[in-house]
Amino acid sequence: MTRFNVPEMSCGHCTAAIEKAIKEIDLNATIACNLNDRTVTISSDLPAKALQSAIYEAGYKSEAA
Repeated sequence: MTRFNVPEMSCGHCTAAIEKAIKEIDLNATIACNLNDRTVTISSDLPAKALQSAIYEAGYKSEAA
């Protein structure tokens, strides 16, 4: 389980873009976006750097939580 803080994530469009980006690199990933605390929790076999890169490609900066 990997968790990221995504300060710019503020709406359903944001979460959809992030979820889509993660699913593009790992179809089996489980993703939970929390808008209240602006975090994304991902269960994936991919390394955290790959997941963080996907979030960045979706247009959002993130930091490991």
